[in-house]
Amino acid sequence: LKQETKLSAPKVRVCYVYDELMLQHSNTFEEGHPEQPERIRRIYEMHADYKLTSRMQQLPVRIATTDEICLAHTRAHVNFIRRISDKDELRGMGEKYNSVYFHPKTFDCATLAAGSVLQVVDKVLTGEARSGVCIVRPPGHHAEPDIPHGFCIFNNVAIAAHYAIRDHGLKRVLIIDWDVHHGNGTQQAFYDNPDVLYLSIHRHDDGNFFPGTGGSTECGVGAGAGFNVNISWSGSLDPPLGDAEYIAAFRTIVMPIAKCFNPDIILVSAGFDAAAGHPPPLGGYLVSPACFGLMTRELMQLADGKVVLALEGGYDLPAICDSAQECVRALLGDPLSAIAESELNRPPCQNAIDTLQKTIAIQSQHWPCVRRLAHTVGLSALDALKIEHDESETITAMAGLSMQSMNRTLSRDDSEEPMDQDEAK
Repeated sequence: LKQETKLSAPKVRVCYVYDELMLQHSNTFEEGHPEQPERIRRIYEMHADYKLTSRMQQLPVRIATTDEICLAHTRAHVNFIRRISDKDELRGMGEKYNSVYFHPKTFDCATLAAGSVLQVVDKVLTGEARSGVCIVRPPGHHAEPDIPHGFCIFNNVAIAAHYAIRDHGLKRVLIIDWDVHHGNGTQQAFYDNPDVLYLSIHRHDDGNFFPGTGGSTECGVGAGAGFNVNISWSGSLDPPLGDAEYIAAFRTIVMPIAKCFNPDIILVSAGFDAAAGHPPPLGGYLVSPACFGLMTRELMQLADGKVVLALEGGYDLPAICDSAQECVRALLGDPLSAIAESELNRPPCQNAIDTLQKTIAIQSQHWPCVRRLAHTVGLSALDALKIEHDESETITAMAGLSMQSMNRTLSRDDSEEPMDQDEAK
């Protein structure tokens, strides 16, 4: 009988989730609130306009069960959110928490956002899709086990990481958080857990930027020591950080540690509030959409390309639409948009160099691999690439010389062997 070869390649390259039901969560007490429904509507519409949605598989959304939400939250927290969403006193409840508002549909939208991320994780981990995009809200990375915080109700990515371990048997989950604000909730969820590596790049300003957590010395505790990495930019906006700094961080810290960790899947807390266009209180940085695409493409080298992007923050609508589009194009395998030559030629600013050097000094105790490029943190992307290329050529040349020497030795030994045999006769 003829046997057919069964290919293990995913059926689709990228899947995604989006549903207008998640637009229902809104602030009815404050006009112009930055965490508005238009955030996901505009992202989805731009993807449709540019024919990107037609190149991906849309998955049906679903509600996360209470059991699933309780992977990262207390049952009391879940019941609290369910209960207050049915009350008339929503304004008063929102004022009790830090930067949170409530709506009668908050619980429904939050459980839908969390469950939809799980849909994508299932699709990727069963091999039906290589990667996925979650256009969801409300965001999640500030939500703690028993506290809503910073526009966040349930921690979508933390729930997904626990779910991947419990339901799919994964051993190593990498969470990359490039939202300009530190994901205090995600850090807390895995601070003593060696199965999940949480790596955050965020504005910190010595604890003076929201939420104030995420200092470089916060590395995890117990078995989780070393599995929490914070690249905590300081120096305020003097100058505002941009592509040069983020490329340097990825090159010298993020990718070396990620490769050493060797994850089974990568979950990205994809906040786009580091993108140019956000006012200082919401970010103030100058990262380009192209840089977000580059960071996505870099991560695709790992975990056989199993990368899931889940929307977190980002409030300037044109900026977040352009940035999300670049990430999706990267996942689809499209050519990357060019990063400005001025950014590729610009060394990181001194404040960023100081942060990177401090982070390397701290994390080298847990990840010796970061020492290799420590001497290059002050170089521009192009200068660093040239040095790495030269070093690679040197290593290749040395390896070639070693092989030539070995071949000469083997040839000499081979040529002597018949003589020995003749003499023996």
